[in-house]
Amino acid sequence: QVQLVESGGGLVQAGGSLRLSCAASGRTLASYAMGWFRQVPGKERAFVAVISRTAATIYYANSVKGRFTIDRDNAKNTVYLQMNNLKPEDTANYYCASDQLDLVSLLHYNYDVWGSGTQVTVSS
Repeated sequence: QVQLVESGGGLVQAGGSLRLSCAASGRTLASYAMGWFRQVPGKERAFVAVISRTAATIYYANSVKGRFTIDRDNAKNTVYLQMNNLKPEDTANYYCASDQLDLVSLLHYNYDVWGSGTQVTVSS
């Protein structure tokens, strides 16, 4: 059974950094594009970043461009999201997801497997 497990969330002050990890079991992530999304209560899940299976293509949401970096270590079957210069508006539950078609999509419905999320809270 495929599972994605996020970790690395927590409480941080504005301007601080966190590094999220997404580890997979039951699936070789090297075959999939991987995305990060975030969601706050009452709002839709929002795209954050995506990386193609070879890391040749990467996209970021405008709101995080220049502050967040997505990367992957296929040997460790893990994808990361380095978040720097965090702002209170980055507060959300962060999810990783896999895309078996390698569409490198910004749309959540193109992803087939999701983790359960990790909470990031940025205080002002």
